[in-house]
Amino acid sequence: MSTKHPITIDLNADVGEGFGVYRLGADEELLPLVTSANIACGFHAGDPATMRTTVRLCLQHGVGIGAHPGLPDREGFGRREMAITPREAYDLIVYQVGALQAMAHTEGGTVRHVKPHGALYNMSATNAALAEAIAEAVYRLDPSLVLYGLAGSESVRAGRRFNLCTADEAFADRRYNPDGTLVPRSRPDALLHDPQEAVVQVRALLAAGRAQTVCVHGDTPEALAFARAVRVALLADGLQIKHNILAGRKERV
Repeated sequence: MSTKHPITIDLNADVGEGFGVYRLGADEELLPLVTSANIACGFHAGDPATMRTTVRLCLQHGVGIGAHPGLPDREGFGRREMAITPREAYDLIVYQVGALQAMAHTEGGTVRHVKPHGALYNMSATNAALAEAIAEAVYRLDPSLVLYGLAGSESVRAGRRFNLCTADEAFADRRYNPDGTLVPRSRPDALLHDPQEAVVQVRALLAAGRAQTVCVHGDTPEALAFARAVRVALLADGLQIKHNILAGRKERV
């Protein structure tokens, strides 16, 4: 890639996913490596104290604050599908994002984006009705929020119909099906484990024009190695790494 005309990319991570006395991930080490954080909002993981601590870390490191609302399934970490209606999806988003907005406000920060978590993310990627409900909830909460969704998915299309800024997302640590969906976590080959393999995948996805933001899951053992490797590779390719890159850019479909 040319260094004369660098492309801007966002590097995000799912964080704040501990609760009570339980800690998950190395958020303090991971956040300085990324530009956007998707903070668990208390349903699949997270709690008020963890949310507040994570918001403070984001402000300390200049990381964009994002909400990561999920299904009400702590035991399954929000990664098991549930038969919810679009109205229930709408309420889940409003409730959880609103909680993080309040927490961020009291700490002097602002929630900049929303990225559904786990099964809710995957369900809304292919279910137009769920995607529409989630996009409407985000719009009614704050039309300036950026909605993150799987590249080329129903989630992104729904966000654009509501005139939201949207970010097509690619994953550094997940394998893909031929149709662009993610390999289910029930399969043993769902995750990548080699940081260099992740770099190859990210470069291929970006070269294909399939993403404006790249995700590293904070709960994986390789999260720090992946974030470091991807960051180094993107900078070496001449990219500028910044959060909320689509602010002010909206598109109707």
